[in-house]
This record gives sequence, C-alpha cells and structure tokens, in this order.
Amino acid sequence: MQAQILTMLALQDSMNCKVHPQWREQGYEWHRAIWVECAELMDHYGWKWWKKQQPDFEQVQLELIDIFHFGLSSLLAKNYPVEQLGAELETALRVSCEKKEFRLALEDFVQLTLNQRAFNVDAFVQLMASADLDFDALYRGYVGKNVLNFFRQDNGYKDGSYIKNWAGREDNEHLVELMASLDANSQQFKDDLYAGLSQRYRQLVAEA
Repeated sequence: MQAQILTMLALQDSMNCKVHPQWREQGYEWHRAIWVECAELMDHYGWKWWKKQQPDFEQVQLELIDIFHFGLSSLLAKNYPVEQLGAELETALRVSCEKKEFRLALEDFVQLTLNQRAFNVDAFVQLMASADLDFDALYRGYVGKNVLNFFRQDNGYKDGSYIKNWAGREDNEHLVELMASLDANSQQFKDDLYAGLSQRYRQLVAEA
C-alpha cells in the first residue's frame, strides 16, 4: 500500500504543477473544491424525497475519487515530507470502519471539511466504507484518471486537436479495459497504462 500511496502523491503533485509550477504558493482553497464535489456526490446518491431516485454507485465512487484528488492536494500543500505523509495516509487507510448510512457519513465529512477548512482523512475513510469503495478500487480509479488526464494534455487536449472518440468509443471506455488487463500492484502500473493508451490511440486514431 505504501508504494501505491507514494505513486498517487507524486501523480497529484505532477498534475498540480501542470496547472501552476508554484501551485503550493497560490493559496488554493482545496477545502472548497472538496465540499462542492460533495454536493455533486449527494445528487448522484439521491436525497430528494419527493421523487423516485436510485443511487448511481458508479458515479458515487467516481466522485469520491475526484474528492481524493483535492484531498491529496490539500495535504501536499502543507509541505510535510512526502514519506511522512505517505506513512500517515497508510495508517489511516488501513483502518477498518463499519458501514454507515451514506448520506449521514457524507454530511459528517462535509461538516468537518468546512469546520477545519481541510481534508479529514479519517472521515474520508469512513465515507469510502459507506460507499463500498476499497483501497484497490480507489487506487486504480485514481491512477487511471490521472494517467488519462496527462495523456489528453500530451496529445492536444488544450488546443483542441485531441480526439476523444476512438473507433466509436470514448477514451474512458478504453481506459477501463486497459486497467482491467494490468496489475494495479505493479510499480509500473501508471507507466504501463500510459503506454497502453498511447499504443491504442495510435492504432485506432492516429493511423486510421
């Protein structure tokens, strides 16, 4: 788990550097990004008693992964040594929590986020348990989204030249297939995933 956590921290720092090379000095309000994502998350789960709603668990888990991106950024911005931060995250993520009613767990997390103006790792772990999101799924989803974002940027996403639809299917679908074929525990997971995207993009788009 430690190696996977350090991989995610490195990826988050790299992505933030793409936004601004000195991102740590910009004073970004990471807690605000987190609670806004939580509002979107609640909509995917459903809360309106006056209409029929079914939780969209796939979207719920994707939103949790987005929140984790902002959470890691909030922690990295404190400039703790990465090894120390990784060890503290591992300790928290290894805690086994009982499943709570999801909406109550989410509201507890939001309240702590607003009161502390920070990312509360323990409350997030409780939220993961309440959404049936284990660490392996968090890691795969996190790395997958980061790698795809980097791949898009490297292939013309900003100037509009990137082609998102590959042979009739969105790049997200190809990403899911490639992730399922790789070993998420490998230290080469992110590099192998990027290489797989590159090869498939060339075959289906660039050479088409």
